Amino acid sequence: MITKKYKMAEKVIEVSSLYEKVHNYCKGYETDEAADFSVSTSQADIDFEAQRELICAEREGRPPLDSSPDYREELAVYRKIAEKMPDFDTILFHGSVIAVDGQGFLFTAKSGTGKSTHTRLWREYLGNKAVMVNDDKPLLRVTENEVIAYGTPYNGKHRLGSNMSVKLKAVCILTRGEKNNIVRIDKADAYAMLLQQVYRPQSPLQMAKTLRLIDEMSKNVEFYRLACNMDTEAAEVAYNGMKG
Repeated sequence: MITKKYKMAEKVIEVSSLYEKVHNYCKGYETDEAADFSVSTSQADIDFEAQRELICAEREGRPPLDSSPDYREELAVYRKIAEKMPDFDTILFHGSVIAVDGQGFLFTAKSGTGKSTHTRLWREYLGNKAVMVNDDKPLLRVTENEVIAYGTPYNGKHRLGSNMSVKLKAVCILTRGEKNNIVRIDKADAYAMLLQQVYRPQSPLQMAKTLRLIDEMSKNVEFYRLACNMDTEAAEVAYNGMKG
């Protein structure tokens, strides 16, 4: 086993893995601080990820991805981290987070809708003011007063992200549309997408904590729905609609 420590969302995690690739993937997050918890993987965990991909591919009507064992171990490690994080009032969320002038904006949608494309438009529209926090799977820490979005090594196929944190101002659900239009919505309208995009732990206890954190999150974050055509104007409409 190969063992190293990494700091994500203010927590130090000791990771023990079979393959070195897990640790290469997490470069930039290393630490020598004392661990808050540890995770380790086995061949059974790698096999579980392979079986899960087969099930997903069958459900979605596509060929299964031909991934390597070390890549599947990367998934297994982050799954174990995500299972533990609700103990620290933190959840894994599927979305793309961008920071502008100290405010964080999270874009989420069904796969293939264009989350990464939209945040790229923000970077084109706003230039250096816009900083990618995480383009795929950020961690969100939920407190009574705020939600903090954290960059992690698990930041998408283009590896867009930073080892940083930002206070989350808004969550925006993307939809396709001919004209760019943004509207504020309430928690009830956003809830189905929140449940779909949050990591749902296998443990009933951890799932209950996750549901509580989603409820708490809605007290301190605004929700929006954006219909967009993926023109640069979409970024202008979204930013002006949410920045306050």
